[in-house]
Amino acid sequence: MKLKEQRVLVTGADSGIGQAIAETFAHEGADVAIVYHTDRDGAEQTRQCVEAAGRRALVIQGDVGDPASVRRMFDETVRTLGGLDILVNNAGVGADAAPVDEIEDAQLERVLRTDLMGPLFCCRAFVKLRKQCGGGGRIVTISSVAQHLPTPDSAPYGMAKAGVGSLTRSLSREVADIKINVNNIAPGLIETPMTQSRLNDPAARERSFGVIPWHRAGQPREIARLALFLASDDGDYVTGQTWTIDGGLSMQWGGA
Repeated sequence: MKLKEQRVLVTGADSGIGQAIAETFAHEGADVAIVYHTDRDGAEQTRQCVEAAGRRALVIQGDVGDPASVRRMFDETVRTLGGLDILVNNAGVGADAAPVDEIEDAQLERVLRTDLMGPLFCCRAFVKLRKQCGGGGRIVTISSVAQHLPTPDSAPYGMAKAGVGSLTRSLSREVADIKINVNNIAPGLIETPMTQSRLNDPAARERSFGVIPWHRAGQPREIARLALFLASDDGDYVTGQTWTIDGGLSMQWGGA
């Protein structure tokens, strides 16, 4: 087992990529703190998967964009699981399409607070905790291929994801001396509840697949397997990197 007796906190673990990561990590020996925002039923499904793998599961309601909520999440995880070795920042939100000159303040606040400040708040809490334990540990953040590509009518989302890439690089240098690995995964189109409406629409699906060289959506478990590599000893010599997994979408310059 690659994560035997490790303790991991996964934000946004109630569905999609977060749920797949929680289940995959449990099968590799990790106990999992499952953080959800509103989908309690989804979080309970994740708990059942973790426990079916023979590991401990803790379900926590939380808002990564609220520093007080983040502190509570970490305190509850340490109290119940006895510590924390791995952080997976997965929680995120999208937004309705809007050009920059029409973006509402509330929309901008929601996206940046969840998708950018949220990972920062969680990283801050994790680093403080690991310093108290003498160092070590791993951080994996799930961003988006949008951090590399123009995002017309979705600038706040692209800004947030690009910021996460910058956070990954900066933080990796800050914590290298205490041996905390910090890495980032930038998925392309993945089949999750957030993308299901697009994939269910034949015309939208055809347009999307038309610009992906692999001509399909990725699956959450494909992201989970990469996260496992980065969170395990297999990825010990990797830090400060963004790993793009998008079926070749970002290689389309000059193509379709």
